[in-house]
Amino acid sequence: MALTDIWFLLIAVLWTGYFVLEGFDFGVGTLLRILGHDDTDRRVLINTIGPVWDGNEVWLLVAGGATFAAFPLWYSSLFSGFYLALLLVLVALILRGVAFEFRGKIDSPRWRNAWDWVIVGGSAAPALLWGVAFGNIVHGVPLDAQHHFTGSFFTLLNPYALLGGLATLSLFSFHGAVFLALKTTDALRDRARAISRALGGAAIVVGGGFLAYTAVEHGGWAWLSSAVAAVLLAAAVLFAAGERDGFAFASTAGAIIAVTFTLFWSLYPDVLPSTTDPAFSLTTTNASSTPYTLQIMTWVAVAFTPIVLAYQAWTYWVFRKRISRASIPAGGGLPAARR
Repeated sequence: MALTDIWFLLIAVLWTGYFVLEGFDFGVGTLLRILGHDDTDRRVLINTIGPVWDGNEVWLLVAGGATFAAFPLWYSSLFSGFYLALLLVLVALILRGVAFEFRGKIDSPRWRNAWDWVIVGGSAAPALLWGVAFGNIVHGVPLDAQHHFTGSFFTLLNPYALLGGLATLSLFSFHGAVFLALKTTDALRDRARAISRALGGAAIVVGGGFLAYTAVEHGGWAWLSSAVAAVLLAAAVLFAAGERDGFAFASTAGAIIAVTFTLFWSLYPDVLPSTTDPAFSLTTTNASSTPYTLQIMTWVAVAFTPIVLAYQAWTYWVFRKRISRASIPAGGGLPAARR
């Protein structure tokens, strides 16, 4: 196997890890105002992801850095053609991180409610936009002979990509609801279990439609991986209905892995197909760095990846316990300014 193929596979693994881990973060944030009936409920929900959400985003940074180093032409074409969409994702992620830190700084219901809505928007928007982005990557975009994007922002809003956005939004919301059922207690857990069943049905319908669309377009092994994803989604719904929270979460994680695998499998050997002319497509060969660069990157990855994975696994182990309303101390923050 060539180094270009190895790095395409590694980038697929990095994006898979990001979607599995950050996916439930997005789901928790999206459901914050739905499941959180008061401030204490919402603090419980935020605390379920508080110790891990920023570590989960490291997967995005590494995936982006690996793409830049291993396939610079892929990176440049993506960020020039998808500039506005990726800027929206970046702004949403920044505001979401700020909201987590700022919502408790002032003891005011209005202040906290405002930041809660920022968390909802900052979670739902990336969950939707990542699906749109990857839908366009797999479907292809207009590229010229120099691999320059020749479309506009509205070119990205095609039916396949929009369906992909709805699929990731529903799947991540389902993933987040199952995670909350695993991490909370009492009434919050019951509400998370109840909404997970509804979200699971939506994920099967929308996600199944997106996977079927993908398999019809690309055929071959995409049918097999799509079927695996569909079976895992159905299993997650059944486990959630049976209150088997751990098995349900493992099934949603497996479904996300299968969906991401389907997308990258359908893409290979291209990294960004051209709808203008297939000859203008970016591939693992014409978009890659030099062999020497890939060799250096491989040795660095071999040395440091196990350390990062071990540290993140240790973090999840330390913060593995359920969180209840009784775990939340009295609210604090500076007093609200009087007018």
